[in-house]
Amino acid sequence: MPDIKFSLTEYPCGASCFLATGEALLGETFEACRQADAILLGATGLPSVRLPDGRDITRQLDLREKLDLYCGIRPVYLYHPSDTPLKGYSAGEIDFVIVWENTERLFSSRTANNSSNGEAVWDILRITRTGASRVFPAAFELARTRRRHLTLVDKPNVLPSMAFFHQVFEEVAAEYPDVSTDCCYVDATALYLLKSPQRFDVIVTENMFGDILSDLAAGLVGGMGMAPSADVGDRRAVFQPAHGSAPDIAGRGIANPVAAILSAAMMLEWLKHPSTVRGAKWIRNAVKRTLQEPGLRTPDLGGSLRTTEMGYLIGKEIEKLCCASTI
Repeated sequence: MPDIKFSLTEYPCGASCFLATGEALLGETFEACRQADAILLGATGLPSVRLPDGRDITRQLDLREKLDLYCGIRPVYLYHPSDTPLKGYSAGEIDFVIVWENTERLFSSRTANNSSNGEAVWDILRITRTGASRVFPAAFELARTRRRHLTLVDKPNVLPSMAFFHQVFEEVAAEYPDVSTDCCYVDATALYLLKSPQRFDVIVTENMFGDILSDLAAGLVGGMGMAPSADVGDRRAVFQPAHGSAPDIAGRGIANPVAAILSAAMMLEWLKHPSTVRGAKWIRNAVKRTLQEPGLRTPDLGGSLRTTEMGYLIGKEIEKLCCASTI
């Protein structure tokens, strides 16, 4: 089987692109994304650059909708006990994935004209059978590759949309008898993530709940610098660190590169070639090896390493694994 070769091309998008051109996602950039095998998206955005109605420049949401990337995926993994604010957790004891529907739910009304004579604005939480029926199987299939447990996070005791979401979940769950399931209200989930995160394997929810809970979950394992992410569809996918551009430290060389590195590993795994799957394992194991030493941390985790130094250390571990061919 021939080995993999990569052709990497960089395209502008985001807040800086908006300032320069008036568009956050140029037609040329979108077409390149549409044609690409995979998209690795850098952290972009500036708090001071907003649309006239006050919303952020959200090029990642545009890509989700235009490319139909309906499945958001956020892995959460504890690499060292010193990285969590919780007591008594060993490396690997916090290990779960949050999955959410990307193209509908509350975010689906973000581009609508919801103003009523300037006196009221409302957003609509939209759930369709089609949308729910494709994200749930994706979550069940992911659970099959892990510990075979899936938790639905919703709020059906209050919201009719969530009751419908719950109903579709139960219908899909019947097709996966080998995966155990439970259901948890979103407010209770926030509590359990703090008190007993080890109870979770795969969580599936709608996008607003997923967006909020995933940031809380990142805090359990060291913060946003440890949070990779993927937005996946049937044919295309975008991979990016979840932390944003952090303009307060831009240009200082102290940002944590781990989230971006792990996002690249997710991309390699998604490509599903034996060589890329092997490379993804090398990257993840290299991160684990590097972070075994609690002193090897960037400032966000209480260390003093610069971005390039952390990247170099992980790169050296990848090189060792590659040369040893231990995986």
